[in-house]
Amino acid sequence: MPSNAGTTRLVIVESPAKAKTISGYLGPGYVVEASFGHVRDLPRNAADVPAKYKGEPWARLGVDVDNGFHALYVVSADRKQQISKLVKLAKEVDEIFLATDEDREGEAIAWHLVETLKPKVPVKRMVFHEITKPAIQAAVANPREIDRDLVDAQEARRILDRLYGYEVSPVLWKKVMPKLSAGRVQSVATRIVVERERQRMAFRTAEYWDILATLAVAKPGEGPRTFNATLVALNGDRIATGKDFEPTTGRVRAGAGVVHLDEGGARGLAARLADRPFTVTRVEEKPYRRRPYAPFITSTLQQEAARKLRFSSQQTMRTAQRLYENGYITYMRTDSVNLSETAIAAARRQIVELYGERSVPPEPRRYTGKVKNAQEAHEAIRPAGDNFRTPGEVAKELSAEEYKLYELIWRRTIASQMTDAVGSSVSVRIRAVSSAQEEADFGATGKTITDPGFLRAYVESSDDENAEAEDAERRLPTLVKDQPLTADELAAQGHHTQPPSRYTEASLVKALEELGIGRPSTYASIMQTIQDRGYVTKRGQAMIPTFLAFAVIGLMERHYPRLIDYDFTASMENELDEIAGGDHAAVDFLTSFYFGSTNGTGDQAIAHAGGLKKLVTENLSEIDARSVNSIPLFTDDEGREVVVRVGRYGPYLQRALPGSVSGTASVSGSASGEVEGEEGGSQGDRAPIPEGLAPDELTPEKVHELFLGGGGERKLGDDPSTGEPILLKSGRFGPYVASGERKSSLLRSQSPDSLTLEQALQLLRLPRLIGVAPDGTEVFANNGRYGPYVKRGDEFRSLDSEDKMFTVTLDEALALLAAPKTRQRRAAAPPLREMGNDPLTEKPLVIKDGRFGPYVTDGEFNASLRRGQTPEELTLEQASEMLAEKRAKGPAPKKKAAKKAAPAKKATAAKKTTAAKKTTAAKKAPAKKAAPKKATSTPNE
Repeated sequence: MPSNAGTTRLVIVESPAKAKTISGYLGPGYVVEASFGHVRDLPRNAADVPAKYKGEPWARLGVDVDNGFHALYVVSADRKQQISKLVKLAKEVDEIFLATDEDREGEAIAWHLVETLKPKVPVKRMVFHEITKPAIQAAVANPREIDRDLVDAQEARRILDRLYGYEVSPVLWKKVMPKLSAGRVQSVATRIVVERERQRMAFRTAEYWDILATLAVAKPGEGPRTFNATLVALNGDRIATGKDFEPTTGRVRAGAGVVHLDEGGARGLAARLADRPFTVTRVEEKPYRRRPYAPFITSTLQQEAARKLRFSSQQTMRTAQRLYENGYITYMRTDSVNLSETAIAAARRQIVELYGERSVPPEPRRYTGKVKNAQEAHEAIRPAGDNFRTPGEVAKELSAEEYKLYELIWRRTIASQMTDAVGSSVSVRIRAVSSAQEEADFGATGKTITDPGFLRAYVESSDDENAEAEDAERRLPTLVKDQPLTADELAAQGHHTQPPSRYTEASLVKALEELGIGRPSTYASIMQTIQDRGYVTKRGQAMIPTFLAFAVIGLMERHYPRLIDYDFTASMENELDEIAGGDHAAVDFLTSFYFGSTNGTGDQAIAHAGGLKKLVTENLSEIDARSVNSIPLFTDDEGREVVVRVGRYGPYLQRALPGSVSGTASVSGSASGEVEGEEGGSQGDRAPIPEGLAPDELTPEKVHELFLGGGGERKLGDDPSTGEPILLKSGRFGPYVASGERKSSLLRSQSPDSLTLEQALQLLRLPRLIGVAPDGTEVFANNGRYGPYVKRGDEFRSLDSEDKMFTVTLDEALALLAAPKTRQRRAAAPPLREMGNDPLTEKPLVIKDGRFGPYVTDGEFNASLRRGQTPEELTLEQASEMLAEKRAKGPAPKKKAAKKAAPAKKATAAKKTTAAKKTTAAKKAPAKKAAPKKATSTPNE
């Protein structure tokens, strides 16, 4: 698209990929450059604060709370080089177009660019929700001004999160553990996961039985000859099912009015019904109709990608970002289910081509969003362009995960404009009278789909993996009232009630969305943050809270319940929406929240409590650290209270007679591990909790097993040579086996869960005497810090596998020891992943496996992957940012080689006298205490 003659325009986007795609749609008069996301932010630590502000009382917050909540923004260290480049370009052009994303974050980035670049030429804002040539040309032709209301809303959110994080996190440092963080949304998300685990811990299973009958028609017509029916009532009373039991007691709910069959009752009734006639008593047939699902929004895309593709929220958004930036889909952060007229037309055309005209309804379908507090004005997520490309047409251009996600989006979009699925459903009741004159009613349902409609293109998955798919049919024979049936088989079947399912990332996003907490741009980061902070771990798809999360949420519930209240958090989202709409002032909202002024729009309960600042400072002395870090489990059969303590080195179990281990203590004000007396007491009262054990798995039986021997050990058997028991234990440095005075750590390749007695015996025999060399020296095999090896005297040689320690012969060991010791390094292992060139330095980035886990490197600087990050999920942008932080700190200082002592010289008498005085003074002078180091932990908002 040519620009005006002689006019040069600078177009600034967020990412290099986006810049590359857009530059292909613009003419030679355009320069397209990336900002690499946010260019300014509040200072992350004291080092980021400019010298002129370091003395200010508000400097640690980065927000001047006493002067209209003025924010102190600093250019990120890893963005300075790019900013310099943009400043230079801004001086060489006639016009600047800010083409950041069309949401609050994008609007804020555009504003920050103006504030940072301070351009002397006209600046315009161009917006689009897909990166196609027509969309980009239309955006250039129809620019607008920066929306200050959206900027104010984003800034208010950022300041709000900073105030919350920086004021609440230090409470956690003092009362739970150093370096913890609290966050306005992350804490609420953690609470949701913890509450579900509490329900599972309190759950008591119940057993119930029914009868499954295989019934047959005498003269089969249409449909199958036999079908299954389940006992639903006995003598007019309903048979108990899972929903009729109290989850915390396992007993039938009061007033349920149901028959609770046990195994004996079910088997006895089945025997009494054998050879008895069965008769159809009722047949109800209804039309079945299912409307298609709305197109994807951010949350539903994350949910379905998790169910169908097993993608994490981060993986889904990272993949969608690539599809968007390369022009395959529309903007992926949206809570609008609306489709444009051109998109609807494109979908209807493609449906006719692929499925025929009968699959297109007479009128286009229009959807209304059900998301609480929906805010964004984008379209739904759909294939880009006015003519959708089928998955087959783009298959060769996309990676495997990009193709899977594109196909999911394409199918959902197409299905949303197709006809309903129609058919019929039938419900049947059958009765039999037992030999004891008991009336037993059985029920069966069927479903037949006569026209699948949209189900040809797309079937939504369920969080319940056992749920029946919507396109599944259950065909019954043609049945009429009073029709006789015979029972081919009557089988009593038992069931157990199940605890509520743990949240997955998909279902947690859904829960947050239904509560009105979080926004499309934040869901993925929330999922990642609660894992990075050690509050939640994943087992498969299930999200399991740690005991650290129990301690943090327990503290918040007892002392700051409003700060993790669901309605309160949602109300803050509402108020931010009102700021974005220009209906409220950000300063009033922040003042009410922080200081407690009731003049603004902030929450009145927080306001009446004196605001956040007063809330977290005045109540601090009331918080008892020992109580916070104690999670009661139960009282055992001997009357001993069993609790989980969150200690310095992780959670552990403790039990004692009532009164001797209390959930409270006389000492408060200290974090866990620092409470007076915590390290005291009998070790028999403690047991470590194995890593990976979920809170709901600490049943009385499991706790008893962990307390065996007083150290949480498990007996593997007895040593046949000594008769001593061989125990598997869990220590500070990991699992190990012990027998008498002998101890040995497990090998890297061994797991505590699968360790056998034979393997334990092998470990306890290390170091293993292989034999005696011809010169009389003993030769051993052992495992060391750097792996397995053989040894003779002071000579060592490495073995190439752990198994060789137990199988290497004397001849093989001597041959290894006789070989010359080389200084050559082992061949470098291939990288775990090649990521491409760093957008900032153009150096190739790779992920390698190091001694302390995977890390990303550009050959000069290394950065370890953070907790929860995997080599597969780390994005190029994240890797670049991690290395930029390392680069900004500079290379690690090299250790100076120790200087050799100079030969002693005879001192003159004067020098001797001076030296003697100095020595005497040094002995008399008290040693100076090292100045305490300032805390460097920074709360994460």
